Amino acid sequence: MDGAFDILIIGAGPAGISAALTARARGRSVCLISNAPETSALWRAHRIDNYPGLAGMSGAELLGAMSVGLNERDIRSVTGRVTGVMALGGQFMASVGQDVYTARSIILATGAAQTAAYPGETELLGRGVSYCATCDGMLYRGKRVAVIGLSAEAEGEADFLRSIGCEVEYFDRSRAKRYEITGVETVAALVADGVEYPVEAVFVLRDAIAAAVLVPGLSLSENHIAADRAMRTSIPGVFACGDCTGRPYQIAKAVGDGNIAALSADTFLKENPS
Repeated sequence: MDGAFDILIIGAGPAGISAALTARARGRSVCLISNAPETSALWRAHRIDNYPGLAGMSGAELLGAMSVGLNERDIRSVTGRVTGVMALGGQFMASVGQDVYTARSIILATGAAQTAAYPGETELLGRGVSYCATCDGMLYRGKRVAVIGLSAEAEGEADFLRSIGCEVEYFDRSRAKRYEITGVETVAALVADGVEYPVEAVFVLRDAIAAAVLVPGLSLSENHIAADRAMRTSIPGVFACGDCTGRPYQIAKAVGDGNIAALSADTFLKENPS
């Protein structure tokens, strides 16, 4: 388990970067966790013309410019996919692969891709459904499993499962479009485009996990995270900002949201001292 921080920020786009810089300006210890920047839609944008002062940059250039100062301000940056967030005893714990990071508050800045869970995914999470093969694979050593590979790391994780003796049924983006995970107490099968594959586990490997699955108990509004004007969510100590909270999907709005979320998290920490 990694050392505790005041604030964990999940997502390093404009909203997450803005939140991190504001939180550090308030003297808070911050850990910023995100996928590699190359996986983001903004990184791939050819030209951005509507952000004040930085017009004409590519998305990659804009993110680079915004990121200047993160290291100088002693903001911990971690590259990885958060697979779950859990509240325990006044702390929040975020799992990134086999590592766990803890903080007294969470800011979600996960972007617009709020992918809905597949039928059966939430109900069987932890009972055969997993988001991390290297974390949970040994539980299914030598067994038949399915991998829904929707992230850059998916093939590597499938290879790990094969290396420990699993029989892997691998699904990339071109093999199937519709999935359902079935079973009563534990996973019994994956149904892909109407074809049933009996398996004992299903590893769902996305770049991002549906918000309601990532943070159990989180309220949604039209498939976005429900947040008030102070960026507070339905869970005390959890804030959200940027595109994950809904339209308009604009960089200027995301930056403002991130600033507000960090200020609200700072207020929460003052009102709830450890």
